[in-house]
Amino acid sequence: MKKTALTKSESEVMYLLWHTDRALSAAEMVALSPQKTWKDSYIHLMVNSLLKKGMITPAGFVKTLRNYARTFAPCMTEEEYAQLQLRDTTIQDPALVAPFLSAMIDTADDPASMIDELIAMLQKKREKLAAKKQT
Repeated sequence: MKKTALTKSESEVMYLLWHTDRALSAAEMVALSPQKTWKDSYIHLMVNSLLKKGMITPAGFVKTLRNYARTFAPCMTEEEYAQLQLRDTTIQDPALVAPFLSAMIDTADDPASMIDELIAMLQKKREKLAAKKQT
């Protein structure tokens, strides 16, 4: 899959879809985005752009007051998207991963929380690797 750069507005919509437990219509995306940086009328252009980029897919229909609206779901998880973005950057060399993570922690709003999340994630990954080795 090619690198898919998202605009700030598209990233906001994807974040909403990733953190909602169901597919959403365009109207629901607008309603659930109270702190959006884009105008309500822009949602249809963003949906079409995200469809073209392969980031979302039609997932069905939902009944509205007068008619039906298409719903959309993400085509990949937030983690898969992050991995895709990192893979397409210069962090191909494993020796660059530690300095990259260090820089991310240094610029985080809550460095201690980020470190805790990284430790928990790494422990889970280590357990999965150990389980794979046993099978």
